[in-house]
Amino acid sequence: MAHEYFHNWTGDRVTCRDWFQLSLKEGLTVFRDQEYMSDQFSAAVKRIADVRMLRTTQFRDDAGPLAHPVRPSSYLEINNFYTTTIYEKGAEVVRMYRTLIGREAFRKGFDAYIANNDNSAATVEDFLAAMQSTSGIDLSQIMTWYEQAGTPEISFDEHYDAKARRFTLTLRQHTRPTPGQPEKQPFLIPVAMGLLNPTGEEGMADLLILDKAEKTFTFINIPAPPVPSLFRNFSAPVKLLGQSRERLAFLAAHDTDLFNRWDALQRYATLCLLDAIAEYQADKPFVLDAALKDAIARILTNAAQDPAFAAEAILLPGESLLADEMSVVDPDAIHAVRNAARAALGTALRTEFSAAIREFGNCAPHDLSGHAMGCRAVKNAAIGYLAAAGDNERAITQFAANANMTDTLAALAILAETPDTNRDNALNEFYGRWKSNPLVLDKWFAVQARAGAPDTLARVQYLTKHSDFDLKNPNRVRALIGAFASNQARFHEKSGAGYALLADTIIALDAKNPQIAARLCTVLGSWRRFDTNRQNLMRETLERILAVETLSHNSYEMASKALA
Repeated sequence: MAHEYFHNWTGDRVTCRDWFQLSLKEGLTVFRDQEYMSDQFSAAVKRIADVRMLRTTQFRDDAGPLAHPVRPSSYLEINNFYTTTIYEKGAEVVRMYRTLIGREAFRKGFDAYIANNDNSAATVEDFLAAMQSTSGIDLSQIMTWYEQAGTPEISFDEHYDAKARRFTLTLRQHTRPTPGQPEKQPFLIPVAMGLLNPTGEEGMADLLILDKAEKTFTFINIPAPPVPSLFRNFSAPVKLLGQSRERLAFLAAHDTDLFNRWDALQRYATLCLLDAIAEYQADKPFVLDAALKDAIARILTNAAQDPAFAAEAILLPGESLLADEMSVVDPDAIHAVRNAARAALGTALRTEFSAAIREFGNCAPHDLSGHAMGCRAVKNAAIGYLAAAGDNERAITQFAANANMTDTLAALAILAETPDTNRDNALNEFYGRWKSNPLVLDKWFAVQARAGAPDTLARVQYLTKHSDFDLKNPNRVRALIGAFASNQARFHEKSGAGYALLADTIIALDAKNPQIAARLCTVLGSWRRFDTNRQNLMRETLERILAVETLSHNSYEMASKALA
């Protein structure tokens, strides 16, 4: 709702000169609604949620055949460019403006942009001009973010000279080739950073500007070898490479930037799980990393300080994020190992999770304060871990209580993971309660489509024939087919039945809603990253879609690009 309200200024009063400027309307408005939500609730938790979404979707697009710049140079069908690159990455570019020139100059620049272009059509150059005029800073290189696709990868070297008390940090940026752009120019990258001393205290904070392929920064009067905390609050949409487990564990325990503390633990957990996946592929048993267990235990112990942050910090990286870290994606191994890790944590920390459920389960059911939301999030995460370890009694009890929609849906999603009578009874009861409410019924479809249960594919196939499923209802299609296509383990079932279901839906939907059909094609864009069998099945699926003689321009553009 906030997003559409903010369009009164960025989209209506000041609109786009042409469709190539679409991010000036959508990316700028996403940034504004992100800031509004940050002001209303926890800024750190909102930032974490936004970055998780960016990494899960936009980073994947940037790494595949559907990559395109924030300002595309051409298009066949403009509806295909309502993408996370235009929206979410576009918002990150706006955020970098603010990081580079500061909040005060950014606000003046934004006011000047509205005043100079009120009741007219603008371009991204007009936005750039407004920001430069109020800051006095040359920001012309930021246009590279509008012109080049891809996610920059940042590597680093560091050296400490104890005698000179000097610390040297060298940063390098590299962006991989994307369709039509084999060679990349350096981006303008703001690096918000701090230096922590060996005991975890912050010695200094600064903003570095990486505007070349390689750049060295020198810090003087540093009394001991520091630990750099880089890209605080995710100051640029990049991938930071090369941090050791020891470094990540240190930052997860001591970083004063909440986003970086969360990110360090996520990166540490990712490395642990990737090692476990390799062990699983070699037929070796899962072994829980002791440091990861201890880190989650510490977070639970201190969760009362910031429940919303704690709820985010104790979650393991998602299956799609783990897939993005693998050279050849193995959906079965990822699913098995992540489930094993959740079960092991639920068993090892049963006492701590049970205590968290008691401590954070007493908020009034309809308290909408940020604190109450955070408490519910911690409690539901804890219930999920215990259920993964085989104890779903708390989920059953919570679902039966039906205290509020947040808790009821959380319990339903937990129960949906296990094919038994508890799951079936809960799904039937929820449907009976809410079948007359279309928006809530979308949740019912989506919970089943996202479930990791072994029979999820069969359930989704059955639900496509349900009396409440209608291809003419785009929200229902997104809730069932869109959610299923994001289900890493069950959509990529070895037989290819998930791909066949997607193709059936796209072909049937294309004549009714080509925009939604085209967007569903994008999930097949990463086909080259899978094993040979799945590659062949996904390629054949794309070829089947493209063979439809009456295929819309929308679907043709996305399917052909995905196949290219």
